[in-house]
Amino acid sequence: MNPARPLDQAPDIDDEGPDLKRRALLTQATTAAGGLALAGAAVPFVASLLPSERARAFGAPVKVDFGTLAPGELRTVAWRSKPVWILRRTKEMLASLDTDTRLLADPKSQVTTQQPDYARNESRAIRPETFVCIGLCTHLGCIPNYFPQPGSVGGDWPGGFYCPCHGSMFDLAGRVFKGVPAPTNLVVPPYTYTGAESVLIGADSPKET
Repeated sequence: MNPARPLDQAPDIDDEGPDLKRRALLTQATTAAGGLALAGAAVPFVASLLPSERARAFGAPVKVDFGTLAPGELRTVAWRSKPVWILRRTKEMLASLDTDTRLLADPKSQVTTQQPDYARNESRAIRPETFVCIGLCTHLGCIPNYFPQPGSVGGDWPGGFYCPCHGSMFDLAGRVFKGVPAPTNLVVPPYTYTGAESVLIGADSPKET
């Protein structure tokens, strides 16, 4: 039997015999092995996330297939941490773009910073039936709501996007109305077609015919 030990003195492993020493060594070995295993498992998991996150952070182009988009339907995708809208416009929507431009502040997209040159037209698009724009109000960056039905916001409403935060309004080509807080049209990002019904957002395109 070991001699009495003062209460404030920690036990010495050597004094406790081989069992305690073996347990201490096993605990250390198990902890080390567990840490290595956890680190080894985490590396491929984290690595699998990095490319996508890094690509989005640096604004890498995003490919979007909109083949299943119904006429009049709006889809939202993310690019550079911003919402990007893809709207498949109907014939009626396209016809509404030139019915009453007197309500618009910049109907001819004269503020050139709001869209690439190939989208500086009445439809503000490469192909009129497909509208691509960043879904952030140019006033304070709120996300407007989509109200495609004429008259759904007011008597003169032709259909478009309405920001309920401060009342800014945009038509179905993202053109800003007169007399609202938003100073400019919605931004059309650079994009190009990669197929009949797919686009690459973030990559510039030559004007298509």
